Amino acid sequence: MKFSPSLMCMDFLNMREQFEVMNRHVPLYHVDIMDGHYCKNITLSPDMVAAFRKVTKVPMDCHLMTTNPGDWIERLAKAGAAYISPHAETINGEAYRILNLIQSLGCKTGIVLNPATPLSYAEPYLNRIDLLTLMTVDVGFAGQSFIDEVLDKIALAKKWREEKGYHYEIQIDGACNVKSYKKTTEAGADILIVGSSGLFGLDSDLDRAFEKMYQDYENCMKG
Repeated sequence: MKFSPSLMCMDFLNMREQFEVMNRHVPLYHVDIMDGHYCKNITLSPDMVAAFRKVTKVPMDCHLMTTNPGDWIERLAKAGAAYISPHAETINGEAYRILNLIQSLGCKTGIVLNPATPLSYAEPYLNRIDLLTLMTVDVGFAGQSFIDEVLDKIALAKKWREEKGYHYEIQIDGACNVKSYKKTTEAGADILIVGSSGLFGLDSDLDRAFEKMYQDYENCMKG
C-alpha cells in the first residue's frame, strides 16, 4: 500500500521540517486546490505548489476542486505538479481537451469522482488516465465520516482495470484511517490519502506519527 499525505493537513508553521520527514516516507503528495465555488472552502494554490517544490522532489498530485479546472492546469504544471486531477463532474463537456492539455504540459492525468458519481460517468476516457481518485467523503472539508457505499465503486474500478487493460492506480480520498484501512484495501485501493486522522493527528512528532500509521495499517490488515 502507498500512502499520500494530504498537504492541507500539515503544520504550515513547520513546513520545511515536516517535508524533511515526509520526504523519507512517501512516494506521492496530495495537494487540494479549492476555489471556494465548486466546494465552499479555499485551501492550497499554484503558488503553494511552487513553494513545496523547493523543499521536495516527491511527485505532487494536484486535486482540482474547482468550477473551471482549465483555468488552473497551466499554472500548476509550471509550478511543478506531477499529476493534475480534475473532477469528472467539471470536465465532461471538454474532457478530452482537458486531458490532452494536461499531457501536453508533461504531467500525468488524473480524474476524481465524488461519492455519488458512478464510475460509468468517466468510462469513455478511463483508458487515458494514470490516476483514478475515488472520494469517500463529500468534497470540501476534512474530518468527515467514510461513505461505505463507495466500496463497490472501488471494487468495480479494480475489476474494469483487470478486464479492460486500464493502467490507472486507484487512490482513495477521505477518512483513510484505522476505521477504513482494511475495507478499502480489500476493495482494491492502491494509494490511501492520509490527513489528520490517518497521519498528522497521531503524534506531534511526525516521524512517530508515521510509525504509528504503519503500525495501525498492519494491525488492521491482521485483524
